[in-house]
Amino acid sequence: MNEKIFKYLAIFFFLIVIMSLCNKRETKVARYNVNVQTVTSSAEGLDLKAVGELVKKAKDAKSLEKMLNSPSSGVNNLDLNEDGKADYISVTEYGNDKVKGFSLTTQPSPGETQEIATIEIEKTSDSNAEMQIHGNEQIYGRNYYQRSSFGLMDFLILGYLFRPHTMYASPWNYGRYPPSYSPYRTMPNSTYRNRMNQATRNSSFSRASSPAISSTVKSPNSGKAAKSIRAPLKNPTASQKQFQARNPSKQMKSGGFGRRSTSRARSVRRSSYRRSGGFSGGK
Repeated sequence: MNEKIFKYLAIFFFLIVIMSLCNKRETKVARYNVNVQTVTSSAEGLDLKAVGELVKKAKDAKSLEKMLNSPSSGVNNLDLNEDGKADYISVTEYGNDKVKGFSLTTQPSPGETQEIATIEIEKTSDSNAEMQIHGNEQIYGRNYYQRSSFGLMDFLILGYLFRPHTMYASPWNYGRYPPSYSPYRTMPNSTYRNRMNQATRNSSFSRASSPAISSTVKSPNSGKAAKSIRAPLKNPTASQKQFQARNPSKQMKSGGFGRRSTSRARSVRRSSYRRSGGFSGGK
């Protein structure tokens, strides 16, 4: 009886060894490259909190436009048409007796205007003012605001805005720039983000999802959306979606906004390759 049990056990263990060897032969370890791409929203190219800090330093609308387009300020890294160069940002002034505003626009191609953001400043008392920056929803998504409060005597531009003057409207457009301006290449997104973190470290602006200023004053560029934008958008219009479907962002190939490539190829090991040709198990 013991001899029979021993034989059965020997056969059982023999079968286990055979099955194990078969499984090892069927198991294949495969390596393959996976391209991990970082698709960065175009909103990453213009930090609105940093824009607010520029407004504090500007003496008027014209100087604000000059600072926005200065590579030394580092604030503008916007590249909506993905030509590798920062888009020129034009400033148009608007408002009434109580609320003053700036419309920031760019032209990614001749004859097309895209509003990027509006800056509005409201005189809330004889000594205080409220500022809000509203990012265009196509670029920043819906209800994107940066807000802050100031004393009317704190910054030069507040005195400029609330005294009689001719409202500024940028005379510059696509391919036609001020003599002092030279188009410059965008910087890598990581470099830009580090610079903006430094520039806004002590900023008084805070993110909000609702406006602080309620007024009937309206930007003269409200509703202007350029079709020929290749950079990824948060909330594109129907025509922008159609254009991007035909002209996909360079990021889909290079993987990075404002940089040549952020694609990473990594080896991922998969085991237990089935006879059917599929993978099972984890990394």
